[in-house]
Amino acid sequence: MRAKWLMSLALAMAACQASAADTLRCGSQLVSVGDRSSEVLQKCGEPVSRDLLGYKRSANRREEFQVEEWTYGPNGGMYQYLRFEGNRLKQITSKRGN
Repeated sequence: MRAKWLMSLALAMAACQASAADTLRCGSQLVSVGDRSSEVLQKCGEPVSRDLLGYKRSANRREEFQVEEWTYGPNGGMYQYLRFEGNRLKQITSKRGN
């Protein structure tokens, strides 16, 4: 009985947290980490919002690039957050909306 309760608790906690993925389906198209922002825009259309998060320096500290987050959704109650660094998709996160 205790194992069943612990499993239920673990599943509930996992459902509450945001999940990260390497790909996102936009209609019949797929976007993947590493894609250019122009490719994502072409495949997924205009996001609900675009937020400029700031700037990040490259590893060699010689250049800065823009960090931006695009929001899509809700789609089936889920929001998708796409993080771009220097016009390249770096992270896809999904989270259930309230």
